[in-house]
Amino acid sequence: MLTLALDTATGVCTVGLVRGGHVLAEYDIATGLTHSEGLMPQMDQMFARTGIKKEEIDRIAVSIGPGSFTGLRIGLAAAEAMAYAWQCGICGVNTLEAMAYNIPVEGVVLAPVLDAQKGNFYTAFYTWKAGSLLELQPVEMVDADTLLQQLQAQGKPVLLLGECKKLLERELPMGISVAPEQVRMPKASSVALAAEGQEALTGEGVFSLRPYYIRKSEAEELWEKRHPKA
Repeated sequence: MLTLALDTATGVCTVGLVRGGHVLAEYDIATGLTHSEGLMPQMDQMFARTGIKKEEIDRIAVSIGPGSFTGLRIGLAAAEAMAYAWQCGICGVNTLEAMAYNIPVEGVVLAPVLDAQKGNFYTAFYTWKAGSLLELQPVEMVDADTLLQQLQAQGKPVLLLGECKKLLERELPMGISVAPEQVRMPKASSVALAAEGQEALTGEGVFSLRPYYIRKSEAEELWEKRHPKA
């Protein structure tokens, strides 16, 4: 099974090719072009360097959120269009769950976080046991104080991943540390690994995936304030 994976949920644009759990290629860009400008050239370069043809792709795994509203739309639209054109399957993967695949280590609580703006964070808690990823707490949006209180209550060492910059401006409680930078942000290979075991959508079904936003965008909130009776 050859999987093309991509994640555009954050400022990192990451694409990869994974076959049978083996990472053939991964291309991460954290600076420069926006996702709308850089995603397709990034994939074209990866295909060119590996010699793999698009017709060989069995399925596409795409991160569907939570994350940047615009980034998620760009990644999902591209994945759906490619899956339909190449007549392959598509799998949607929770962004936070995929990040936990960056560090398959037992004995710690993995807490991927993404900046939800206005002092809030998207987060979920995971741990590895006997080679399987277990969800300790489902995805939710919380403020920084609540997040740190929840992490302290886990009773195990905690490793933060993701967009931790604002949390690092605070004094982290004992037992809570931050993952090394090279495995902190989303990785396409982890998206592919998280998709293993999922049944892929095919045909017209590739267009049935929806971004996992959790909250409404600022534009939607503003429209509702201006049109309270709509």
